Amino acid sequence: MVERNAVSDPLWNSEDAPDPIELGPVGWVLVLLRGLPLAVLVFGGLIILVLVRLVERPLCGLHRPVTPFITQFVCRNAFRILGIAFTTSGELMQHCGAVVANHTSWLDIFALNARKRIYFVSKAEVARWPGIGWLARATGTVFIERNPQKAKEQTKIFEDRLKAGHKLLFFPEGTSTDGLRVLPFKTTLFAAFFTDELRDFMYVQPVTAVFHAPDGQPARFYGWWGDMEFGPHLLKTLGARRQGAVELIYHAPAKVSDFENRKALAAHCEEAVRHAHSLARASLSSVTITK
Repeated sequence: MVERNAVSDPLWNSEDAPDPIELGPVGWVLVLLRGLPLAVLVFGGLIILVLVRLVERPLCGLHRPVTPFITQFVCRNAFRILGIAFTTSGELMQHCGAVVANHTSWLDIFALNARKRIYFVSKAEVARWPGIGWLARATGTVFIERNPQKAKEQTKIFEDRLKAGHKLLFFPEGTSTDGLRVLPFKTTLFAAFFTDELRDFMYVQPVTAVFHAPDGQPARFYGWWGDMEFGPHLLKTLGARRQGAVELIYHAPAKVSDFENRKALAAHCEEAVRHAHSLARASLSSVTITK
């Protein structure tokens, strides 16, 4: 799912214009060599997922014992096809709950799915988008509306999904950036976790996503923000002669009931993500990247 802005907040924009995309003959060859296998992987995986879900849903309902592994397989191998190194650190949360992360690029979707079987939280409009909406529904995305009249209904959806063992993921920044910063976390979605139905058993795990640009490229090479179009950014990524890496850092889960309110919980998660992001960017030269 290509989801930049899950809750309809204003897009972030850099003061500097995006870097120009220059592929050249070699770049276009790489676009074909990487793009065709990637398309087969993604769309082939989606077809298999939909067919399996036709059997899985009547038998298991909300529970998805098989299909998340298909999504994870696709996302892990997408990085192998692209040639982007993928590293992680920290322990995965075993509790019921949600995952929150900073948002840099559409590549976040692949990275976060590659390490952990999760389900994204997205604005309701995405469900109606041609192609992407269908893909989002097939992979179990939770759609939300900013409508106070539907607050109880949406809380019930969260509760049912969480009790089914689903890990729900959202981007509290509300938009993507150039990857060189972490924006203040918006507290809106954290409020749902403080209802009587969820507060006592909910945990939230912060995750820091750090993108390392290819050698010789600007540090914000993988950033996808503002009004940047998806197609050109995809071509730039496919056609890169050298690739960089994405690093995920999983922090200790926070128990919702340990916090007074949504603002306190959001501030805690933001600090964990921001601190690790700053350290990672300050020590890029000492990070060991393995492909």
